[in-house]
Amino acid sequence: MVLRTFGWSFAVTALGLVAAVFYGGWAAFGVVAILSVLEISLSFDNAVVNAGIVRKMNAFWQRIFLTIGILIAVFGMRLVFPVVIVAISASLGPIEAVDLALTDRDRYQELVTDAHPSIAAFGGMFLLMIFLDFIFEDRDIKWLGRLERPLAKLGKVDMLSVCIALIVLLITSVTFATHAHLHAGPADKAATVLLSGVAGLITYLVVGGLSGYFEDKLEEEEEREHEAEEQAERTGRKRPAIALAGKAAFFMFLYLEVLDASFSFDGVIGAFAITNDIVLMALGLGIGAMYVRSLTVHLVRQGTLDDYVYLEHGAHYAIGALAVILLVTIQYEINEIVTGLIGVVLIGASFWSSVRRNKRLAAEGRSENEQPETASVA
Repeated sequence: MVLRTFGWSFAVTALGLVAAVFYGGWAAFGVVAILSVLEISLSFDNAVVNAGIVRKMNAFWQRIFLTIGILIAVFGMRLVFPVVIVAISASLGPIEAVDLALTDRDRYQELVTDAHPSIAAFGGMFLLMIFLDFIFEDRDIKWLGRLERPLAKLGKVDMLSVCIALIVLLITSVTFATHAHLHAGPADKAATVLLSGVAGLITYLVVGGLSGYFEDKLEEEEEREHEAEEQAERTGRKRPAIALAGKAAFFMFLYLEVLDASFSFDGVIGAFAITNDIVLMALGLGIGAMYVRSLTVHLVRQGTLDDYVYLEHGAHYAIGALAVILLVTIQYEINEIVTGLIGVVLIGASFWSSVRRNKRLAAEGRSENEQPETASVA
């Protein structure tokens, strides 16, 4: 089972490390290995959230996620994306940007760092909306009950997540503008931060809205399908097929890719703390992305999210922490180790809480279906 799920990841790891040795010797081997571990540690929460979405897809779309999706994740976000942001920020053509990345690595890193505020604002707002929508939803199972119960009541207010996100963005852009003014920095960057944050918010609303719309339509069609199937059994006629399944799965896939893009921002930017060689960066982050994909599928196939019910909570709290970190890094530098550890600690705590909950239910002789409506550790 492990080989079946992680086989491609193991193969890509071997090829990537061998390619690194041929490209830059054992020093390059070490850099690629470090980058791979960095990407996995920073993106573990990504895998947990992805699993919650992928399990809603059928086998066909899960394969699409592992094939086309991984191409987008590895080559799009880990290779093309750093080149694109340099091309945009420096007003260069794609070929010129690639040439700059290969021939003038210091200047390339400088341009990527210069574009960081807009990248962090876009990704931070997208991830913040995911976190806010999660904590304001009233769920049967609660991890941190004392916190989540009042937040669920507040969540009944329409558009509360959007209002809070816009307030956070406004405070961030004003603070950045004030900081730039006091330190004689580029004031136009504050407007860029504001526009990028609004773009991240709009992207979430559009993609998430379409995904939710088609998912609701799919559920309606499944109910009709079930009724039609019962009627068909009585009459002996052939039952109809679900017409909207493809659209629903497509928009969930699109949502997944935008989500993965937002998660990868910190990994791509953090990679420059280790190397400014775009080839080594693509190899290391690409290997890490493969493991995130495989881990997502493993969580789905093993039903881990059903067995450890607080994992999804921990992952979303890690998303909230990452959103805040991205917005803070618009002005201040935060070590990537801190970013990675926060996610690992939150998910580890949620896993341990899930284990304790399962032991408690087993000791009380209750099954999963017999649990009380609200389960909490707080």
